[in-house]
Amino acid sequence: MPNQTHISFYPFKFSAIWRYSKSQPLAFWAICSYLFIEFTRPQSIYPAIDILPWAQIFLVLSVVGGLVDKHSTLIKSRANGYIVLFLLSVSLSTLAAIYPEQARANYHTFFIWVIVYFLITSIINSRERFYIFFLVFFLSSVKIAFGVTKIWASRGFSFTAWGLKGPPGFFENSGELSVLMLLLFPIAYYFWEVSKSQCSKLERYICMLCWISPVIVILGASSRGAQVALAVQLCFIFRRHIWSLKKIIVISVMFVSFWSLMPEEQKVRLYESGGDKSSTQRLLYWSHGWEMIKEHPLSGVGFFNFSKYYEDHHREDMLYTVAQLPHNVFIQVGTDTGFPGLFLYVLIIIYCLRESHKISASQNALEMDKVFARGLGIGLVGFIVAGQFVSIAYYPFLWIILPMIASLANITRQ
Repeated sequence: MPNQTHISFYPFKFSAIWRYSKSQPLAFWAICSYLFIEFTRPQSIYPAIDILPWAQIFLVLSVVGGLVDKHSTLIKSRANGYIVLFLLSVSLSTLAAIYPEQARANYHTFFIWVIVYFLITSIINSRERFYIFFLVFFLSSVKIAFGVTKIWASRGFSFTAWGLKGPPGFFENSGELSVLMLLLFPIAYYFWEVSKSQCSKLERYICMLCWISPVIVILGASSRGAQVALAVQLCFIFRRHIWSLKKIIVISVMFVSFWSLMPEEQKVRLYESGGDKSSTQRLLYWSHGWEMIKEHPLSGVGFFNFSKYYEDHHREDMLYTVAQLPHNVFIQVGTDTGFPGLFLYVLIIIYCLRESHKISASQNALEMDKVFARGLGIGLVGFIVAGQFVSIAYYPFLWIILPMIASLANITRQ
């Protein structure tokens, strides 16, 4: 089994990466730029450049470039069928929605991810392209992690009710920011593990900070679900070294360090889980949401109809002024699309988990392929656990993991 990639610019030979990138067509540049813009939102940081819809522009350029790029081709994957069928389920639930205006206004929320899926899987079809695309995702997430860690440190690691915030967009809210960190942490950790022997001393320390920073952000973001998910990820990562004295010492030191860093107010919130107002409201959402799915099994109450339906039918169980989304990805998808859509959503998750495991065990996969697969797989585990407490079914998390795993599976089969 090979233990290195064959690409010449691994891990951080940026001059070689630049030379290779310059030779790539418009489609590749555009899809990488789209990912960078969508994640980091530089136009929100620098208002002077916020004069055009950059994400939409790069998405259109990706489509145009993909049509003329002879190397961009539609891959064969079961994931293609799953995501198209899920889109069909979303479309039917939009047509049959109890509040059709609400459904139509949010239809683009998922439709855009179908476009992104087919663009990524068609364009990112070689190890070189995948590695650069991975670096864009990785460095964009690391930038957010470093920036938020710096902000929390400047506050003296103190507690605030709103936790920590990311850049405007998908990751501004502390809950969604924490889930991004759950994706970044295992990828950064495995990447550090496999590349540290080939890096300079400075690069090793930087790589170490890349997986320490997301952990710090999760602790400071006040998201209890994300903190539980982080604990589950650590169990998965170190499950084969449970009896290693060295690993036990390292984990113990990490736990004590991070626990001492956590504000007392956040520890109190952990102790009160299940009995406070926020937890009680979520339990009511889940209970009534399950009843909604059973009462409307074929198409749910309608795409993004949960909040309005809850306000109209369960006002007596509203502990806040307005009803939110159900704070659970499976209840969210089930109330949006009924049992057919929920079944397809679960199939997509199972596909990602199975493919990541198959790549990790494949004889055709190179060591870096396995690093990416393990990191994405355990990142998905974090998404699933944290997703039991937040409404993130149509955020980028699963819809970026899915095409990356599908592309990686296609590359390893070639």
